[in-house]
Amino acid sequence: MSGHRDIVRKWVKPEDLNQHDALFGGRLLEWVDEEAAIVAVVQLGTTDLVTRHMSAVDFVGRANRGDLLELEYRVVAFGRTSITLSCRVDNVVTGQEILRLDSIVFVAVDDAGSPRPHGFTDPTTGTERLRAGSERS
Repeated sequence: MSGHRDIVRKWVKPEDLNQHDALFGGRLLEWVDEEAAIVAVVQLGTTDLVTRHMSAVDFVGRANRGDLLELEYRVVAFGRTSITLSCRVDNVVTGQEILRLDSIVFVAVDDAGSPRPHGFTDPTTGTERLRAGSERS
């Protein structure tokens, strides 16, 4: 795929911490899944999609209160009904890797929840697909 990437930044706040005063892993996964869904929506031009699969999640570093994190998404592949993304989370200040997720798969679905073709094979850098999709509705 192209070198296109989507980047989101998150600030670790007190309400995001676990009992060890580190970022709660579940909170980070919530951020990863939600932002990945937004990337998939923009790429496929529809909000009618579901998370189908997440590969093994590698927590490789620790994030603490006040850390600024960068969630970087890349399109790995387009399937007939799906899109596969990868995600890497780094500490913006130190550059330390926090999380690695090689594969997040979303599937476009119809009104009955069945997979449906989306028709795309290359990443977009804008929101034109989403806007075009809303005009068809």
